[in-house]
Amino acid sequence: MGATHGLPDAKELATELNARHETSSAETIIGAAHELFRNGGGLAAVSSFGADSAVLLHLIATVDPDLPVLFLDTGQHFGETLEYRDRLAADLGLTNVISISPLPDVLAEADPEGRLHQSDPDRCCAIRKVEPLARAVEPYAAWLTGRKRHQAATRAAMPVFEAVGTRIRINPLARWTTADQAEYMRRHNLRENPLVAFGYFSIGCFPCTQPVQPGDDPRWGRWAGKAKTECGIHLSGLENALSSSASRIHQQ
Repeated sequence: MGATHGLPDAKELATELNARHETSSAETIIGAAHELFRNGGGLAAVSSFGADSAVLLHLIATVDPDLPVLFLDTGQHFGETLEYRDRLAADLGLTNVISISPLPDVLAEADPEGRLHQSDPDRCCAIRKVEPLARAVEPYAAWLTGRKRHQAATRAAMPVFEAVGTRIRINPLARWTTADQAEYMRRHNLRENPLVAFGYFSIGCFPCTQPVQPGDDPRWGRWAGKAKTECGIHLSGLENALSSSASRIHQQ
């Protein structure tokens, strides 16, 4: 074992780590990832500071409060989410929250009026989320997410460790249920995104997010009325964006 940043054996490493941590707790997975990657290519976390973000961030804070936490500031977040980001980070003692924004020139060309989400939501997510995340994770060998299998059909078979090109994406909460999440939040008295109280159980950009009724699929409130179910940062588009980013760097 011992893959590091930029080596092409990420799939082999992900397979090995999944076998090793098939029944490991989230705490053990995060600790193992920190030990393996922190000084072996770099480790970060990605957080939306949304409805389910506090658990992963609390777990991270107990291991390394200085771990880079990457936040995609799309320019279209709810004000409540931005305020929650700052308050939760202070609660947990997180000292390295890094906000990543879309490229201004790309926004000026593709979405000068901020309405691209109406005509082409996939393109909007590509320039406001996918490309910025590719830039954000490019320096790291691996990153942590808070994704869970129960959240969407597209995540039902999601492994804990995934190869994304030459990097590893880690989902330590993959096996967690809604009840697991709620119990952990109560036990540790964690601050909740204030939008949850108004029925926003899956929170993204304000133009494409709406509240849902109790008992409904939380992600029904995302891109309601459209076939779209994912913004793209967890799909193949990210790997393509990472490859494009690497190509641009090598050409400089």
